[in-house]
Amino acid sequence: MTPTAKILLLGSGELGREFVIAAKRLGCHVIACDSYARAPAMQVADEAEVFSMLDGAALGTAIEKHQPDFIVPEIEAIRTEVLADYEAKGFTVVPSARAAQLTMNRDAIRDLAASELGLTTSRYLYAESREELHAAADQLGLPLVVKPVMSSSGKGQSTMRAQTDINASWDYAAAGMRGDRLRVIAEQFIDFDYEITLLTVRARDGVHYCPPIGHRQERGDYRESWQPAAMSVAALKSAQDMAAKVVDALGGFGLFGVEFFVKGNEVIFSELSPRPHDTGMVTLVSQTLTEFDLHVRAILGLPIPAINLLGPSASAVVLADRDAEDFTITGLADALALGSNNTFVDARIFGKPVTRPYRRMAVTLARVDSSDTDAARTIAVAAAEKIEINYGPRT
Repeated sequence: MTPTAKILLLGSGELGREFVIAAKRLGCHVIACDSYARAPAMQVADEAEVFSMLDGAALGTAIEKHQPDFIVPEIEAIRTEVLADYEAKGFTVVPSARAAQLTMNRDAIRDLAASELGLTTSRYLYAESREELHAAADQLGLPLVVKPVMSSSGKGQSTMRAQTDINASWDYAAAGMRGDRLRVIAEQFIDFDYEITLLTVRARDGVHYCPPIGHRQERGDYRESWQPAAMSVAALKSAQDMAAKVVDALGGFGLFGVEFFVKGNEVIFSELSPRPHDTGMVTLVSQTLTEFDLHVRAILGLPIPAINLLGPSASAVVLADRDAEDFTITGLADALALGSNNTFVDARIFGKPVTRPYRRMAVTLARVDSSDTDAARTIAVAAAEKIEINYGPRT
């Protein structure tokens, strides 16, 4: 059988794994790439390649070898100038090489949103040294949220509450950065009511939105997400308008995870990922089509149907707490047993070959028949607590 499309997937974590499954359902041939062998998406893909996405020569070799119909980044740390070169040669980068270049770096996407598009953002400054971070603190005032301009999953993010925190924040950001740019963004701390992810699909038939997703973070990384997030009609309309502006500016087709802070009816742009979002794991049980299904459909140029919510839903992550190569994951039966006639409970074990402190190893999912999103959250968290990572060889 001739595949509907050949996809080169750059990055093969848990989000990539679900993307591969969705793509395979629609007849695609997927080559999963990452810097280590046996990455989650590699376990379900047709082929695999192991190399650093920041190695431009290796990236070019993979593209030349496989001649993909679509090059689909799943991570930020990619030699994006290589993607631009191959896009100029006629290859399709999802959603576009420009989007990959801008969103790889927080400074580029923030400048696009604030300076070019006029979206409401927090006040911010950049720093490339401790001294510049001190100056940013003096100008913006404390507290400040400090992040590397290139990182993921909250790595390197901290809140600077006093002048004595500046050196520690700088060191933590430097240790957590990806790529080769030692630069941080210092953002004025926002006293927001809540934050949301608005999954936004840019397709050939227009822009579509999933119901808003609320989430809770620790250490800059998500721990729980739930859908729908309660917000006013005015705030939702503002978020949708801003999301449409930024995805249209980036161009191309696919699903974007657009993050906002919300204070009353005021909506403040935070960040954007031009791919499925970790907080969107909840869509594995909450919607008629998951964020991964929607991403694949948009990439392939297929129609996007009405995105219907199946019921209030939630996700909760399972984290490792140490470095280990020998471990087992248990408790799945106990977690799933929390389901009932009125509650659906599911889980995803990611299949990562090693653990690290705070590394996501699994996620639990819950959907309730009532209108109580908090009930779904409670059950998802309880299910996550049932799943244990046991370190050491299997006995």
